[in-house]
Amino acid sequence: MAGTAMLLAACTGNGSSPTDGSDNDDLQDTANLTIDRIEPTDWFVGMKNPQVQLMVYGKDIATVKKVTTDYAGVRIDSIVRLDSPNYLLLYLNLNGAKAGTMTLKFGKKEIGYQLKEREMPGTERRGFDISDVLYLLMPDRFAQGPNHNPQVEGMQAYKEDRNAHSLRHGGDLEGLSQHLDYFCELGVTALWFTPILENDSPDNGEWSTYHGYACTNYYRVDPRFGTNDDYRRLIDACHAKGLKVVMDMIFNHCGFEHPWVADMPAKDWFNLPEWLKESGGTSDSRNTSFLQTSYKLTPVLDPYASEVDKRETQEGWFVSTMPDLNQRNPHLMRYLIQNSIWWIETAGIDGIRMDTYPYAFREPMAQWMKELDEEYPNFNTVGETWVTQPAYTATWQANSQLSTLNSYLKTVMDFSFQEKLDSAKHEETDNWWRGMNRLYNSFCYDYLYPNPSSVMAFIDNHDTDRFLGNGRDSLALKQALALLLTVRRIPQLYYGTEILMNGTKEVTDGDVRKDFPGGFPGDRHDCFTPAGRSLAENSMFAWLSRLLHWRQGNKVITEGTMTQFIPYNGIYVIARRHSGKTVLTILNGTTRAATMPVKRYEEVIRQTTRAKDILTNRYYDLSKDLTMKPRQTLILEF
Repeated sequence: MAGTAMLLAACTGNGSSPTDGSDNDDLQDTANLTIDRIEPTDWFVGMKNPQVQLMVYGKDIATVKKVTTDYAGVRIDSIVRLDSPNYLLLYLNLNGAKAGTMTLKFGKKEIGYQLKEREMPGTERRGFDISDVLYLLMPDRFAQGPNHNPQVEGMQAYKEDRNAHSLRHGGDLEGLSQHLDYFCELGVTALWFTPILENDSPDNGEWSTYHGYACTNYYRVDPRFGTNDDYRRLIDACHAKGLKVVMDMIFNHCGFEHPWVADMPAKDWFNLPEWLKESGGTSDSRNTSFLQTSYKLTPVLDPYASEVDKRETQEGWFVSTMPDLNQRNPHLMRYLIQNSIWWIETAGIDGIRMDTYPYAFREPMAQWMKELDEEYPNFNTVGETWVTQPAYTATWQANSQLSTLNSYLKTVMDFSFQEKLDSAKHEETDNWWRGMNRLYNSFCYDYLYPNPSSVMAFIDNHDTDRFLGNGRDSLALKQALALLLTVRRIPQLYYGTEILMNGTKEVTDGDVRKDFPGGFPGDRHDCFTPAGRSLAENSMFAWLSRLLHWRQGNKVITEGTMTQFIPYNGIYVIARRHSGKTVLTILNGTTRAATMPVKRYEEVIRQTTRAKDILTNRYYDLSKDLTMKPRQTLILEF
């Protein structure tokens, strides 16, 4: 399409290929040089890796003859000139530098650049782990603050329309900050926001980027949500209440309105078909389609994969509005690695969720994770690995014996768990494969994971149907949540589950991304308060809140061993044990009453005769068989 030609036309005829060196007599030194911006906007001293790449933007900036600095402790290691003359990469070594304002001299032009002290050593940054429960929300759809500005000056034309699934609805960071007590009341311990970075794209309905996954500025919070300072204040407020914040990042692609698209830094900055590169973006190629991704991730690890299949996965574009970045370009990858570090240091985030992880090239992504782990050994990143086979997911986890390449990725997403639950809720648990057997047959492959406690499980998210679909089956939902919150996983909830929000992608993606009731002016119901919720919504909220608060600090769940029993007579039992304490999660996976023969489970029950259901405070006699109601859920503690 015209977009791919536009990318190439932007860099055609720019002359030089990447070169190093601070002096070239053939380049013009410009006294009236214009520098539009430098990224990162500032940097930090005292990092383990003392080198920093500065990307300098400005018309014909690459023609400057010399760049120098006399700032103590700073050395210019190299200068890289790319295909476009409007970018210049400076690689600085800050070993020995102290915080302050460094002066960079571009020929006769001087620019100040701030070097900052770090707030704490990297070893003190602690990420999320199995002791946490993540709450995923979309800022645009959650809540709006009283000072919201529906039209931000300088942004592309856009419209806020809460009646349109694919347009922005007007949620913002101020709105989120007003409801931190709600998260604490519910009992979650970490918040994962879908991307909050600038997505300056026009809303044309078909390819609206309200979701945030088409970044146009990696160093700026989208002004529709607020400012960088607003983001930092929100994170500080979360920390004050014991809440962690996980930032959603995207290294696989950017938005079509990113400056790199109109003026491509290098010909290999994006993934483009070779024949199109050779055409130079002529008019003949303007109506030619880009390489579309197959959306299939298996070729990345398939030992028999064809080259065309691997290329379609890793070099194909998601959609025409999201140009696919080429992580094999070392300068681009250095930019992305630094960006993640900058947000950790600047905003104080407690984790990263990396979108479309296997779509990007494996080796550069592994290098990113390795560097992040070296700088922040106690930090955590979860990668979206959307294949439903445990063997595939386990291969992506750090230190996997299934792969010759160490990904260094500590946490992966358990799409097998989500898929099996989605099927089981519609089925009767039999003696073979259906119903809760699907979950048993997923967990039995946990031996493939180097660390099952660092796998993130969920029952739904912003890319799937909501667990309730178009219904409000609270019995099935309670079984799913009881399992999610007691097994050996890092659990993630999706906003509104606690108040029975439903929706399906069959309607639109927006149907599973509805506004949280009460988050916006004029809402008829305020589900942030008990008075605004219905009887059923209050019942579900109270049930889940009780379970979440019980889980907090519960070492039986976060550190204990796990034993599962093959579903018997329709009943699925999982035991967690630690320091003499036991928790049994017992699920009747049928729509009939069923009996649990306690003798079959004596290895975990032993001499216990009395156990409390933490969901109801009712005590059960374990000296005799248990009769369970249809789809009943018990979490027994003794």
